[in-house]
Amino acid sequence: MGKEMEPNYGATLELKGVDGEVKIADDVIAAIAGMAATEIEGVAYMSGNITKEIIGKLGIKNLSRGVVIRLEEGKVHAELSIVIRYGYSIPKTSRTIQEKVKSSIEGMTGLPVERVNVHIIGVDIDKA
Repeated sequence: MGKEMEPNYGATLELKGVDGEVKIADDVIAAIAGMAATEIEGVAYMSGNITKEIIGKLGIKNLSRGVVIRLEEGKVHAELSIVIRYGYSIPKTSRTIQEKVKSSIEGMTGLPVERVNVHIIGVDIDKA
C-alpha cells in the first residue's frame, strides 16, 4: 500500500491567546464552497455530477469536485463550475451562489473571501 498524499494546507489560522496553530486544507474550503452552492435553488449539480441528494454519501474529495480554491495574500479566491436547472435566471442564481459561498467560507473558517467566480458549464433540462 502506498503512502497517502499529504493534504495541501493553504490556510493557517492564528488564534489569539492560544498556543498552537490551526491549518485548513484547501479541500476543506472547497468542500464548504461545494456544499453551499448545491444548497441553492436552481443549481442542478456541480461539475462531476455532485448533487445535494448524494452529497451525504460521498467523501470530502467528492464535495470539492467542480471547485478550485486559491489563497492569495491570505484571501480566498473560489472558482465553481455549475450546471443550472432550466428556467432559472443565471444572473440571480449566480449572485445567490456567490453570496452563499462567501458567507459559508467566512463563517466556518474566518478567512476573508475576495472573489467567487461562478462558471455556468451547462443547463439541466430534465424535469425533476
